[in-house]
Amino acid sequence: MQLRARAAAAMSPVPTARAFVSPTVAARPSRGLRRRFAVAASPPVEKAVRADSEPLTKEDLVAYLASGCKPRHDWRIGTEHEKFGFQVETLQPINYGQVRDLLNGIADRFGWHRVTEGNNVIGLKQGLQSISLEAGGQIELSGAPLEILHQTWAEVNSHLYQVKAVGEELGIGFLGLGFQPKWNLSDIPMMPKARYQIMQNYMPTVGSFGLDVMFRTCTVQVNLDFSSEQDMITKLRAGLALQPIATAIFASSPFKEGKLSDFHSLRSHLYTDLDNDRTGMLPFVFENSFGFERYVDYVLDVPMYFVYRNKKHIDCTGMSFRDFMAGKLPQVPGERPTLSDWENHLGTIYPEVRLKRYLEMRGADGGPRGTLCAVPAFWVGLLYDNESLRSITDMIADWTDEEREMLRRKVPVTGLKTPFRGGYVRDLAESVVKLAKDGLQRRGHKEHCFLDEVDEVIATGVTPAVKLANLYETKWQHNIDPVFREFAY
Repeated sequence: MQLRARAAAAMSPVPTARAFVSPTVAARPSRGLRRRFAVAASPPVEKAVRADSEPLTKEDLVAYLASGCKPRHDWRIGTEHEKFGFQVETLQPINYGQVRDLLNGIADRFGWHRVTEGNNVIGLKQGLQSISLEAGGQIELSGAPLEILHQTWAEVNSHLYQVKAVGEELGIGFLGLGFQPKWNLSDIPMMPKARYQIMQNYMPTVGSFGLDVMFRTCTVQVNLDFSSEQDMITKLRAGLALQPIATAIFASSPFKEGKLSDFHSLRSHLYTDLDNDRTGMLPFVFENSFGFERYVDYVLDVPMYFVYRNKKHIDCTGMSFRDFMAGKLPQVPGERPTLSDWENHLGTIYPEVRLKRYLEMRGADGGPRGTLCAVPAFWVGLLYDNESLRSITDMIADWTDEEREMLRRKVPVTGLKTPFRGGYVRDLAESVVKLAKDGLQRRGHKEHCFLDEVDEVIATGVTPAVKLANLYETKWQHNIDPVFREFAY
């Protein structure tokens, strides 16, 4: 069903979540260290993991993932969110020169350290936070591993204050949606990172939508910890099964090239034909034999993008990491991988939930300020509370591979109105959000307020995508330009 046919009566833009004034609290470094690996719920950028002199074995790769296990008191919340930069005067994309000026301005004014590739500034670091560039100039904050969601709220507000303070002086605004609402793919300049050139050449050979994902999407991602292999399995299964529910609730990508598309979450739909070797719902996770080793077997056979040697990205597309382990990459004859290579490869796989030394929830569109805390609140309430996690595990126990795949494919089109087992995804979302709020309340940090807007979405059925579609057809009179004003950060 087309979203335009379901736009309701006139509604105002999505309000931001209620403000919570809290001092920024530095996250403590993890005490749960094993062997030679550092553990964190949010990944740093451009870091190298120390490699051993002896060739890696499969057991080393399994141990790398298992090193993420940590006791509950060391669990953290990592939030990553992307946003589109645009020229305020013309509503056109920003080019690399403008991005460079933005990054330099943030570094100089707020004390961030520059990350460079060749002569180009491509990111910033400050403590355990980093700012990076996506292929189309999207600005991403990878937040620090934090203990409570009020710290996340403070981090989000600090980051948005900084980028806006510098951006306003440069005539740059920032928009939080899942898919770029106005620009054609050809309008968007590519940022000068060598890995993107490799991906730009390879992606059209394995799927229809890879370049759209690279250049025209934004997401909110949540990184969470696990205590053991069994805890990882339970959380990964819950995350995969419920990822389409998060997609439905936070859907905010109904536009394409200035018009309504036929999707609530166009961003999510694009992943159904990006590259089937590295995306999807990972049905093998639900097999009895699943564990760290089975995930390693999966990743070993996912085609590589590149190897990084001597500060250069070497194109290795089409080759597997298993080939690399055997010293059979023709691009680097006889060489074998390091743990840094393994970490880089893990980051080029895009399932709905990704396993590293933590779990990455990847199903939510980018959105307004409130979404940036509501998405982590949703997952923390479900996965960091034992009672809620048990309830979710029972709920999804008899879901089939076919049902999970159906939700993945239909929810981007029909959202909360997607039929499921005699009801609708909205009914399922109502139960899941209640479990999330109950889980947050049991944590005892007064964090359930971050799901207040989600309660309103469930009660009314009006997601950000529905609200945007209605505004387009009523107040905006089929003109997309007001979205840059009304939904800018």
